[in-house]
Amino acid sequence: MSLPRIKICGITSGSAASAATEAGADALGFIFYPPSPRHLEIERAAAIRQSLPPFITPVAVMVNPEAGYVAEIVNKVQVDLLQFHGEEEDAFCTSFGRPYIKAIRISENVDPVIEESRYPHSCGVLLDTHIEDVYGGSGKTFDWKQARYKGSKPVILAGGLDPLNVQQALTTSSPYGVDVSSGVETNGKKDRQKMIDFCTAVRNHA
Repeated sequence: MSLPRIKICGITSGSAASAATEAGADALGFIFYPPSPRHLEIERAAAIRQSLPPFITPVAVMVNPEAGYVAEIVNKVQVDLLQFHGEEEDAFCTSFGRPYIKAIRISENVDPVIEESRYPHSCGVLLDTHIEDVYGGSGKTFDWKQARYKGSKPVILAGGLDPLNVQQALTTSSPYGVDVSSGVETNGKKDRQKMIDFCTAVRNHA
């Protein structure tokens, strides 16, 4: 069984990107959503992306963006993967010449099998906690057992993960990968030691 992939989201500086990759992250998330405190301007994201070493996947994270904005991000930042967190449809998500993953906000009333079926061309789905008018980064968990559904796409688990609970989350849900943001921060900034502890916990998961 392969090790779960690790994405550290909400990277806002070159130093945070360097610390995340040194800690063991496989992918870094750049947030292009102005209401988020982790929002990045395109030029800043492009500079951070250029500093990344080989084999680290830069991911553009967006919420109901305009098509022109996505195209500009793809062109200027040269991300490898798109991540959509809003109400985007499959046809929109597939129109930018990059693979994409679709976030599904999970609650007791959400069937992930049905939601996944709406995105047949996605290369994976990211399960996050449903909180009204909040698109990711809430620091809140959901029932991880809901991630054990029998779907056809790789599942990335998000929502309230941190160095102390990620092993339990992995045991409960057995996802393809995990995504963390606020769980490796101190006072709203990425914390080098927390990122190391998080990645170590994932790598040491039996």
